[in-house]
Amino acid sequence: MATATTDDAVNRLRDSKPPATDAATYLTIIEMSLTPQLLPELRDILDDVELTSEIGWDLVEMLIAVPGSEPCLERVAHLGNPREVILKVLEVMEKITVGSEEDEQGEFDGKDSQGNSRKDQVPPTQQFVTLCGMLAVLHDRLRVKAPSRFLHTTLDTVYRSYDAASPDATAAVIALVRSLSGQKRPPLPTRKSSTVISRTSSFQPGDASRSAPDPEGGQVAAGSGGQDAGEPALVQRLLQVFVTCVLEAFVNANALEWSTRLLEFTYPERIVLGRMTQMQAFKDVDELQARDSLIGQLVALASDVGLSKLSSDAIKEAFTTSHLCTDPLSGELDSENPEAMGLATGGLATLVAYWMFATDLFDAQHSIPDLHIFPHHHAVLGRFLDGSSPQEQIASNPGVLEAILVLGIWLHTQSRLLAPAAAPDQRDYMAYHHLLTLVAVFHANPRVRQSAITLAGHALHAFPEDARLGILEDVLESCMFSSLQSCAVSWTKDEILAARKTPDSRSKFATAEGLERLQYALFPDLTYLEEQDTAALLEFWAQAWPFQLQVANFLVFALGDAQRDMAPAGMAAAVEHRYVEPLLHMAGVLRAAPAEELDEATDGRALRTLTILTDTLARVKLR
Repeated sequence: MATATTDDAVNRLRDSKPPATDAATYLTIIEMSLTPQLLPELRDILDDVELTSEIGWDLVEMLIAVPGSEPCLERVAHLGNPREVILKVLEVMEKITVGSEEDEQGEFDGKDSQGNSRKDQVPPTQQFVTLCGMLAVLHDRLRVKAPSRFLHTTLDTVYRSYDAASPDATAAVIALVRSLSGQKRPPLPTRKSSTVISRTSSFQPGDASRSAPDPEGGQVAAGSGGQDAGEPALVQRLLQVFVTCVLEAFVNANALEWSTRLLEFTYPERIVLGRMTQMQAFKDVDELQARDSLIGQLVALASDVGLSKLSSDAIKEAFTTSHLCTDPLSGELDSENPEAMGLATGGLATLVAYWMFATDLFDAQHSIPDLHIFPHHHAVLGRFLDGSSPQEQIASNPGVLEAILVLGIWLHTQSRLLAPAAAPDQRDYMAYHHLLTLVAVFHANPRVRQSAITLAGHALHAFPEDARLGILEDVLESCMFSSLQSCAVSWTKDEILAARKTPDSRSKFATAEGLERLQYALFPDLTYLEEQDTAALLEFWAQAWPFQLQVANFLVFALGDAQRDMAPAGMAAAVEHRYVEPLLHMAGVLRAAPAEELDEATDGRALRTLTILTDTLARVKLR
C-alpha cells in the first residue's frame, strides 16, 4: 500500500499537470518528487502526446539512472520530439561515459553530474542499453530529408560510449544497428550458456500505433521521395563504418583465441593429450560460448549492412593503403562520395579473419577475398606495427593483431604466398618475418605469442632459400630476445631435416654450405668467458641460458651420425675451441663458486641448468 508521502506526490503530480502549471514548473515538481514509487503514475501521465512532446527531452537525464524508469523513457522515445530527444540522449550518453571513466580512474565521489548520490542507481551499462533502445525508436520516427546527418552524430557518440567488454552493451548495439538498417533477423538459437539477450524489449521501433508522428516532419514520409536521393547510400556507408569500428573494439576487449583454435584444427597431431584445447573450451565454457555467439551476431550484422558484398579489390585496397583507418566516424561524410569515409582497418581485418576462421572450423559459407601473404598480409600487418612503438600498438590492439595472425595462418594453409604480380625481395621477406616476431615477443596472451612463432616458422619455410638463410642469420646474431633466438635454432634444425628428407636435394640446408654460413651465428667465439670473473659469468648465463641450451642440443644434432656429413671441414675442432670449452669453463667456475658470491636473484633456475649444459656438451661428438 502506498505511503502518505507517495500518495501526496502522486496527487501533486496529477494536480500540477499543464495547463495547471507551465512546463518548466512541472519539470521542477517532477524532479523534486521523483522516486521509483512515482514512476507508474508518471508513465501514465506521459501518455499525453502534447505534454511529452514538450518536456520529454528534459526527462531523459532526470530519469535514466532511476531504477524502473524504462517504461517512462519508452514513452518519451515514442512520443517526445525526436530531434530534441535524440540530442539529449546523446548528451546523456556522453556524460555517462565520462562518469564511468572517472570511476575507473578512482575519481568517483559518489555523486552524479548534478551532485546527487549514485547509490542504488541503474548501472552505467544498463543506462547505455536503455539509451540505445531509445535511439532505435527515435531514428525510426525521424522524418528528415537528410537522416544521415543525425545518424552520423548518433553512431559516433554510441561508438565512443560503447563498452566492448560488456555483453549487454554489445547486444544493445547489435539491436540498434538492426533497427537502423531495417533488417529483421531472427534471434540465434539459445545455447545452454548464459547467452546475452539485449534488454531493449520495451523499445519497439516501427510500431506506428505506439508512436507519435514527427511534429517537424512535414511532408517527408518514411521510405518516400521526400529524402534526398543519395541518402540511402550515405546511411548504409555510415552503418558499415560503424560495424567495422564495433568489431575492432569487440575483439580488442574479448579474447577469442582464434589463432590457437585455427592451429588446433589445422594441426591436430600437435595437440598435447590430456590438456583441454581451446576448441573444447569454447564448446564447454558458458562465458566463451557467449563470446562466440556475440561475434557471430556482429558478423551477421556486417552482412546485413552489405559488408559481405565488398569486392576483393576493395578489401585489398583497404589492406594495402598507406595509412591506417582508426577512427573513421570522426571524419566528415561526403554526400557525393560516401565510400570516401573509410572502413576501420582493424575491424575489416577482423571480419575477413572471421570468414576464414569460420569457413574451416564451422564449415560456414563465406565469400573470401583473393588475398595473399605478399603483398596483402604483409601490408596490413605492417600498417599496425611499422610505427615508432610496435609494443604499444600490440598492447592497444591485441584482438586485431590476433585476427591478422589468423589471416596469415589461413593464407599459409591455402598456399597463398605470392599474388600473381607480387615480386618481394629478400628485404621484404625479412621485414615480414620481423613483424611476426614482434607479435611473438610483445603480445600479452602467451597462446597468441605461440601462434605468431608458429606462423613465423611456417612462413620462413615457404620463403626462398637465400631469404631463409638471411633471416636465420639475422635473428641468431642480432636479436635481443633469447626466446626468438631459441626459435631460430629450432627453425634451422627443421630446415635441415626437411631438406635432407628430399631425395637429391640441392638445398644449401642439406649440405655443408648452409651450416658453414650459420655456424658463427650459432656457435660464436666465447673464449672471452675464460677471462671473466664469477659475477660476469653469472650475468652472462642468467641472460643466455635458454638460448645456449638450445644451441648445445643443436650441436649434438649437427655433429651426430645422421648429419655428420654436412658439417663443414674443421668445424668440430673450431667449435670445441671457441664455444664448447669456454662454456665448460664457465660452468665449472659457477658450480665451484661460494654461495655468497652468487646473486640471489639469479642463482635459481639458471644455476640448476648448468648440469644440463655439461651433460649435453658431453654428448657432442667432437672427434
